[in-house]
Amino acid sequence: MITVNDLKYAYPSANTDTLHGISFDIEEQEIFGFLGPSGSGKSTTQKILIGLLQNYRGDISILGKDRQQWGNDLFEKIGVSFELPNHYLKLTARENLEHFAGFYSGETLSPETVLEWVDLKEDAEKRVSEFSKGMKIRLNVARSLIHQPKILFLDEPTSGLDPVNGKRIKDLVLRLRDEGTTVFITTHNMTLADQLCDRVAFVTSGNISVIDRPEKLKQQYGKRTVRLDTADPKGVISSAEFELDGLQTNEHFARAIAKAHRIEHMHTQETTLDNIFIEVTGRELTQ
Repeated sequence: MITVNDLKYAYPSANTDTLHGISFDIEEQEIFGFLGPSGSGKSTTQKILIGLLQNYRGDISILGKDRQQWGNDLFEKIGVSFELPNHYLKLTARENLEHFAGFYSGETLSPETVLEWVDLKEDAEKRVSEFSKGMKIRLNVARSLIHQPKILFLDEPTSGLDPVNGKRIKDLVLRLRDEGTTVFITTHNMTLADQLCDRVAFVTSGNISVIDRPEKLKQQYGKRTVRLDTADPKGVISSAEFELDGLQTNEHFARAIAKAHRIEHMHTQETTLDNIFIEVTGRELTQ
């Protein structure tokens, strides 16, 4: 769906490149995460892909067609939900969606349909000026879906949302993927990426350090051990770690279980994408 090869870009006022020759591809019906801290080049890359930035160097293909050959017809194929809300505040949610739906030549969904997807159907006739930030973010998502895009670009899609609505958006993205939509997510939220993305790219200072599946990265960089916390009759806690491989025949593990007065905790020592990102890039997401 998207192929990027040796992409470089420098802002007009900058003396150096912001992107330093990045390359990646996104398969059809894949959720691809572009992960990194602020200023890493995530948003710059997305802006180039959707046409907000020109004069890049390198090769980009979208839906099998060179990016330079696409005109406004590309916007019939892609949907974009920006991190910051940008709506007509004096219009209602329904009026906003009707207005933007009129930009497209193809078939569009009804405002009621996409508003229901983001749990805003009951607020359809409310002016957007009365919306909370979270409601405006969800309306962003609804607007990006009104024309049934083949590729969906999401910038920090759950930022500012409470856990309930954050889960609603994540469930919606997974459903859209299962129904055939390709999704490109830019975020610094590693938990979100781990829950949603089929593959992730770690981006720092305009470079990509690694691209892989989250579960494969955790297998590669995680420790295959089990931590066992046990208590003696006086309540004193003892801890030990055992290799996960061969655990079923590990005599030391079996003895520790047998002599324990009480097992407090037993769990595998899994790493997180946050830890892997720091190990691979040497950078923290807040930097």
